[in-house]
Amino acid sequence: MSHGGTLRGRGGTTPLRGRARLPGDKSIGHRAVIFAALSRGACHVTGLSGGEDNRATLAIFEALGVPVERAGVPGAEEARIEGVGLGGLRMPRQVLDCGNSGTTIRLLSGLLSGQRFGCRLVGDASLTRRPMGRVVFPLRARGAHIAGSAAPGDERSAGEGDEVYPPLGIAPLTEDETLTGLEYRLPVASAQVKSCLLLSGLYAAGPTALEEPVLSRDHTERMMLSLGLPLRTAGSAVVLDPAGAEGPLGWDGFDWHVPGDISGAAFPLVAALLRPGSEVVLEGVGVNPTRTGLLDQLRLMGLAVQAVPKGDGAGGEPVADIHAVGVSATQGRSSVLGGELLVRMIDEVPALCALAAGLPGRTEIRDAHELRVKESDRLAAMAAVLTAFGVPCTELEDGLVIEGGGPLRPATIASRGDHRIAMAAACLGLACPPGAGETVIEDAACIATSFPTFTALLGALGGDLRYDSAP
Repeated sequence: MSHGGTLRGRGGTTPLRGRARLPGDKSIGHRAVIFAALSRGACHVTGLSGGEDNRATLAIFEALGVPVERAGVPGAEEARIEGVGLGGLRMPRQVLDCGNSGTTIRLLSGLLSGQRFGCRLVGDASLTRRPMGRVVFPLRARGAHIAGSAAPGDERSAGEGDEVYPPLGIAPLTEDETLTGLEYRLPVASAQVKSCLLLSGLYAAGPTALEEPVLSRDHTERMMLSLGLPLRTAGSAVVLDPAGAEGPLGWDGFDWHVPGDISGAAFPLVAALLRPGSEVVLEGVGVNPTRTGLLDQLRLMGLAVQAVPKGDGAGGEPVADIHAVGVSATQGRSSVLGGELLVRMIDEVPALCALAAGLPGRTEIRDAHELRVKESDRLAAMAAVLTAFGVPCTELEDGLVIEGGGPLRPATIASRGDHRIAMAAACLGLACPPGAGETVIEDAACIATSFPTFTALLGALGGDLRYDSAP
């Protein structure tokens, strides 16, 4: 992951206006690359974000022997991928570097657990702090030979029952071994865990039956269904049974376009909503119902946001143009966020915190334990950011209470290496009163993880942002 760089921003009264196209959704991008690499033919994936997370996934498949040709520009990259089929991956000559991407390491741990070669999955310092037991333990239950480290920064193997952290080592299945069927209820709704186990299920001798407390994002299921795989879904339950395939399990090449990232869209939306008179249209955004919790939450808060359908994207993903209109200082209302709605907008919570700071009244966020094990502890990080901007905030074990509507003051913020913390702070800086001074966000290069065009896009809409790269 890139480190360093400083983002500087100032508030103002000029409305944000215009139309913009976002980088591709990185969650969908990861999965599109995975299914392209495992296909039985040539695939063309367009609309990739160009962010470091998707690039890490592409690089790993190149290391596994998959031919990849890349083209395009940041925010609109594309890849031509010659699929090698389910049995065509090759042992890498080096460790597989996942960078900062939790999605990459968790999804590929499932896929690579079914191979007859070994590998080692590593990542940056932030990734080594993210717990992996949630994928390691169920993979072991189906016969995978996978182990992790005992603690962040300690590469000794974890003991029985200990939490597991990267690096992850995966030993090969022998010729007389295969992954077994699995019936598993996820303790916490997690698209990464679910997708990991479904991908491992492509190599299993029996069905993979999973159930979540509530339905998490379903990009993997949509793609599997669109490719004709023997998958059944019912609410928050899903079953993949390779025995139900007609002939050998596999699929042909495809052309897919990755829709814009709704998690990235959260930040220009919030910046516009916090600037009275703004009118912004974000084009071609993915609006999968398992990902649109933010739009529902904004409507519950009485804010003017509209999604206009524009067809489908990669793997049957619905797409829309999203319209947002800025509100006055007296508009909007307090709200409580938690439960199923929180699951459908888990990555957008930092953006919502920035919005809550600018709206009158109290916003309460609950059931958000998962935010403590993202790229940073996002509850602690956002509590510190809000306090620095002069926003009264109480940190809870599972959330935050934010007292919004008061005057914001410019601040100097450390991103903690977390792209969403950096972008939320930028939105707050743009919402500060004109003439109040400059907001400085340190170590802002991490934004390139998911949104390499962030500064340029906000600038084109009228935001006063400037990025200074590290010397």
